[in-house]
Amino acid sequence: MKEPMTTEQLLQGLKHYRRIARQDMLRSAETPHPDAFLRHAEARREIYVQLATYAEQHAPEDVTTHALELYQALPFVTGTAEHEHPDTKGQENALENFFLLVGLDPKTRREARSKRPKLAPAQP
Repeated sequence: MKEPMTTEQLLQGLKHYRRIARQDMLRSAETPHPDAFLRHAEARREIYVQLATYAEQHAPEDVTTHALELYQALPFVTGTAEHEHPDTKGQENALENFFLLVGLDPKTRREARSKRPKLAPAQP
C-alpha cells in the first residue's frame, strides 16, 4: 500500500469520483442501455457518498476496511451481459475505484473478491 492518505485527501478523491458519476448520470441517455447506465452511475455515486460519510467519522484505514467488507458482500456478476445487474456492477466499480484511490494492495483486493458470494438465481 502506498503512503496512507489523510481524511482530507480521501474526501477530495471521493468528491472527484462523485462528480464523474454525476456526469455519467447526465449522459446516460446517449448510451445503448440508458436505464442500466443511469443505475450503474447512481450506484457508484451512492457508494462514494456512503464512503465519504463514513470517512468523516473514521480513520482512513477504517474506511478501507469498511469498503473491503462492502466489496466482499457483493455477489459475483462477472460474465453477465453488460446491461444486467447495473446496481451491483456500479457498486463493484465504485469500490474498485476506491481501492485504486487508496493504493490498496492488489492481493488484498483479490482475497476479498475470492470471498464474495455467487449470484443468486433469478426469481421467476
